[in-house]
Formats: sequence, structure tokens, C-alpha cells
Amino acid sequence: MKVLFAASEAAPFMKTGGLGDVIGALPKALAETGVDARVIMPLYSSISHDLKSQMKYLGNFEVSISWRKTYCGVFTATVGKVTYYFVDNEQYFDRPKAYGEYDDSERFAFFSKAVLDVINLVNFFPDVIHVNDWQTALLPVYLNAFYRGDARYANIKTVLSIHNIEFQGKYNPIILGSIFGLDVNCRSQLLYDGDINLLKGGIEAADMVTTVSRTYAQEILGPDYSFGLHNILGPRSYKLRGVVNGIDTNTFNPETDEAIYRKYDYSSIRFKSFNKKALQKEMGLPETNDVPVIGMVTRLTSQKGIDLLCEVMNEISDLPIQLIALGTGDSHFESFFYSWEQARHDKIRGYIGFSAQMAQKIYAGADLFLMPSKTEPCGLSQLIAMRYGTIPIVHSVGGLHDTVEAYNPETKTGTGITFQSYNAYDMLDAIRRAVDLFHNKPHWRNIRKNAMSGDYSWEKPAKEYLEIYKEIISK
Repeated sequence: MKVLFAASEAAPFMKTGGLGDVIGALPKALAETGVDARVIMPLYSSISHDLKSQMKYLGNFEVSISWRKTYCGVFTATVGKVTYYFVDNEQYFDRPKAYGEYDDSERFAFFSKAVLDVINLVNFFPDVIHVNDWQTALLPVYLNAFYRGDARYANIKTVLSIHNIEFQGKYNPIILGSIFGLDVNCRSQLLYDGDINLLKGGIEAADMVTTVSRTYAQEILGPDYSFGLHNILGPRSYKLRGVVNGIDTNTFNPETDEAIYRKYDYSSIRFKSFNKKALQKEMGLPETNDVPVIGMVTRLTSQKGIDLLCEVMNEISDLPIQLIALGTGDSHFESFFYSWEQARHDKIRGYIGFSAQMAQKIYAGADLFLMPSKTEPCGLSQLIAMRYGTIPIVHSVGGLHDTVEAYNPETKTGTGITFQSYNAYDMLDAIRRAVDLFHNKPHWRNIRKNAMSGDYSWEKPAKEYLEIYKEIISK
């Protein structure tokens, strides 16, 4: 089977969030099963020189959209068993960041159309093109509108994965023709609630729609989590599937992680305490194992539940804990952590910014990991935390519900501490229960062993995706 992943980012070349992790790991896992899995993404100028030096130039052509013809260069590189293709156009991708530009609609329309022409240049006509989020949601629309008459494209199937339904690619309908190059026959497919909605168009045009956890797949069928698209997804629920993400267990492995202070596994779990004290020292906190360190690696936004912390931070600061938060986001949340670090310098640290190395140190050095997300399509941080023996405290929603089992002292099963309602005092109660568990050493050993024994790899999700591909190919 041949599968081409089209995405706006993929580790290790470009990663701004979970999408980059997924596209960096899922094709690799599929390749291990014998699938010819390849990836195509933009050639951003911000990709490191070391990675660009591994690329080989394949050729160029012009992409036609509406009235314009635009240069498209194509490069390739191989990582393990996976071939990567890179779409080059300096006008669109020589930017300091991947997203948030004034012309994102045009940039990713170009990329989506270019992908369909690149497969002709490289003579790789896949059985399935797997597109991801709004940035590539136009691809199934373009495929159906312009390419089905060519026998080489006629039987290509498409899967659209929704990694976060909040971001949909909404634009003024006036640009349907001038920017997207589509006529009025495609207007109804893309138009929704007065806007051109690229994600909505992809949902309609794709052969299958997936999202990144089973619970989230059910949640987005209702108005509370769909950001308005439940009316589109409901009638198409027959082609909606939820597959829980995995993580790259080779990259996120405390036995081999070069970024942490000292490597360990469950049999040498005593060295986790070394990581804890080293983290405390680097953060200027008292070096002690008498209180648990609560870690957070997160975007500082309401969606990630930071508003709950604001509501009960006085109570949290009175608990026998230390709190270390790493992330960037809304300025008022950044200021919140700055002010609390000043007020309680003995136990609270806000690391405003992002450092992949520091994130790894927090995963390894913290005892508990707080994820009070209001919504969470899947979440990867809780999986990484459990892999490192750091116990998650989570709002049981979306992928957090699917991946973190509440610890049961009677059966000694479970991998984390959960709370059910999105409420600051329910979160506070979960933190208190976690602190109590930390001091109950027999149960603490049990939950940490359970967490570190879990299978968080891509092996099972890759098999589920393979079954989805087979299902749509057989139709």
C-alpha cells in the first residue's frame, strides 16, 4: 500500500505542536508494517541548515491556481524508511513562522494544489492521500474538482485528520475564485455560516475523516466541542473515526534521553530522584524530596485550563508542593506566572518561553504533571509524562479521558488522577488527592509502575489507520 501524508509540519523538519509530532511518527510506524509511507510539506526557510543539507533537488514546475501560475520547486530527503518531499516557494514559505500570516489562505491553497502536481513529477501515485487540518483540507476538494479525469488520479482515496477542530480556515467568500481558483459549483461545499470554511470543505470531500481520540470523535458531534461544525459532522458521522495518538517511544525514552540529567527506567527509578533534585537546583527551588514537584509544559491559554489555576492559585500555593510551568501564550497568563513566581519564590517557577530540553527535564524531574485542559483532542504531554513515570492530573476530557485511567487504590490499577467537571475546585481536589498519593509510598510505587508500563507507541494506532485505509480502498 502507498500512502502520502500532506501536512503543514512534520518533525524533525518543522514542529509547532502536536501535528508535527504525529506526522513525524505515524508514517514511520506505518513504514515498519510494510506500507510505502511518504510525507510532503512546505520547505520553510526556518528549517535548520543541517536538515536542508540532507535534501536533494528533484525539479520544478508551475502551479496553476485561478489566474496565476506560481513557481514550485521540489526537494526530497529520506529519514529511516520514510521519504519526504518539500515544496519550495520563497514567496510563500520564506517566513519567520509557519502560520499566522496575512496570506495563509493563498499560501496553503498553493501548497494543497502543488501536492497533487508533485506526485506526477515524482511518479508516486498513492492509494491514499492523508491530509491534516485546515491547511491541507482543500486538497480533497482540488482532487475531486480538477484531477479525477486523469486515470492516474481516478482511484486515489483521501483521509482528513482533524487535530484540533477549533482551527478551521475561515475566509471571505469573495476569494473563492481569485485565491482558491474554484468556481461556483464548489461554493456550497466550502460555504458555511457566511464564510468559506476550508475544514468544512475537506470534511465533505474526503472519503474518511479521523480525529485523534475516540472520545473527541464523539465530543465534536455536539455543539459544546465542535466550534460550530457539529451540523456538518453529524450527518457524516458514518465516515468519522477516532484513533488515539501515540508518541515516538524512541525519542521519548528516559533510558536513552540525552536531554535529562540522568537516564533511568523503572528498574532504576531511584535515579528519577536525581533528576528531581537537579531540576529543583536549576530552577532555584529547595532541593527536597519531601514535597512533590508539579510540572506543566503547555500553551498558556484558556483552552489549556490556565484560567482554573488563576481562580485557585492562592489555595494551590498553600499546599506542600512545588510548581514549575513552562510555556508561552496569552500575555495576561504569562504575567500571572511572573507575579506568582515573585510572590512565592520558595515554591513556584514560571519559565516563560519554550525549550525542548527544559521540557524533557520537567518530564523527568517532576513527580506530577498537571493538564487541566478545557478541551483536549488527544494530548501528547500526558503520554510523555507517564512514559517518564510522572503522574498526570487531568480533566477527563477528549484524549485525556482515553489515555489516563483514574487510579483505584483498591484494585491498584490506573495511571493518573482525574477530575470530571471543568471546575477550579474540582481541579484543586484532584491536586490534593495527588499530593496525598505521593505520600502513600506503596500506592505511589503502584501508580508509577502502571504509568511506566503502558504502551504509548504508534504500533496500535498505525494498525488502526491501516484498517481505515483498507476500508476506503475496498469501496
